[in-house]
Amino acid sequence: MHSPVEAPLSTPVLTGWRVPAAIIGGTLLLALSAQIQIPFWPVPMTMHVCATFLLAGLAGGRLAAAMVVAYMAEAAIGLPVLAGGSGGVATLVGPTGGYLVGFVVAAFLAGEWIRRRPGGLVATAVPMLAGLAVVYVLGCLWLAQFIGWAAVISAGIERFVIGDALKVLLAAAVTIALRRVRRAA
Repeated sequence: MHSPVEAPLSTPVLTGWRVPAAIIGGTLLLALSAQIQIPFWPVPMTMHVCATFLLAGLAGGRLAAAMVVAYMAEAAIGLPVLAGGSGGVATLVGPTGGYLVGFVVAAFLAGEWIRRRPGGLVATAVPMLAGLAVVYVLGCLWLAQFIGWAAVISAGIERFVIGDALKVLLAAAVTIALRRVRRAA
């Protein structure tokens, strides 16, 4: 018997065919979010942050992390799901690779935190912001191998932090709104 995937306390637990369907839906959202971009170098600005934390808030940590892992597997086999329609292992191990791994870890951590302690906008945004810090740390550790430590904060955090914080707040607000709609239904 399959164990149910734990979701936030305000959402039903997914079992059976709903788990793979949710994972496919999550990878589609991530792929679409990657195509909304501002082409910075060496890391483009995309809507990945918003999509990742929206999935974490709605699906819980384990399922959201599974969605991001499946998305990365799609990219690894060459599907054009990454920013600019790119894919392939070379892209995954390029300058953005640490951020992509960071999304997996952050989705799990933020999603579990939110699932265990659901609440309003602040209680949802704080774990997402903590997850964003994890994305930045892992992303910059990897990015530094390509551009050096002297440039990593400027290229990997400074130009993104305000936009990413706004994307996290958007993800938190949408999470709260969708939870309310789900409860009302």
